[in-house]
Amino acid sequence: MTHSTSRIFIPLPTMILVINLFCFLPISYSAAMQNEQNSSGSDGISIYQIAPDRRGGKAYKLVYLVEVQMDVFWGFKTDFDNNFLVENKYIQEHHFIARNGNEVITEDKYTNGPDVVFRWQTTVFPQAKRLDFVLLNPEQCRQKFHYGYIQLKSVPEGTQVTQVAYFDFLGSSLWANYPWGGGMKDFLSYTAHWEQKTILNLKNRYHDKNFK
Repeated sequence: MTHSTSRIFIPLPTMILVINLFCFLPISYSAAMQNEQNSSGSDGISIYQIAPDRRGGKAYKLVYLVEVQMDVFWGFKTDFDNNFLVENKYIQEHHFIARNGNEVITEDKYTNGPDVVFRWQTTVFPQAKRLDFVLLNPEQCRQKFHYGYIQLKSVPEGTQVTQVAYFDFLGSSLWANYPWGGGMKDFLSYTAHWEQKTILNLKNRYHDKNFK
């Protein structure tokens, strides 16, 4: 979650386009995309397809570096009541709803998803520097389920972020293997790049700030 988890949604028109495009791909190329398990770049971002939930669907692991200390980035990730998330091109609206102990409820609308509000529950583990998230209204959002976690780790370069998510919706397999703009790789790469840049602009705000 870009306090925040990267969320995975695909609108119906885009899904139809994806299906049509895959119908015309050579069989050998389509099979190769299905077998591709990871993608790594020189920008500190790695994306892996991992074993899905036992119920089906797809899953990913996103690993990237941010050039700030872990406590600074933790302050950024746990600032749930913010107005900077809508600067992400995929996030249309973001609202902080409630906090009860270490559980936080937020709601979001997305530019690349159905015109509904996605209600997320995030459980915060300050000592472990971990966030667990789950979509509370998956049926309304045309998904079967969507959940995962974000784990921070201090490294010499700054902070290593590992985000894992499990999800299932109509067209999720095609979207996860779509090799061009709008697919999972493009979506996750954009989100990681956006956080890398945004935290550098906001790092003074979160210096020595802890979640309470």
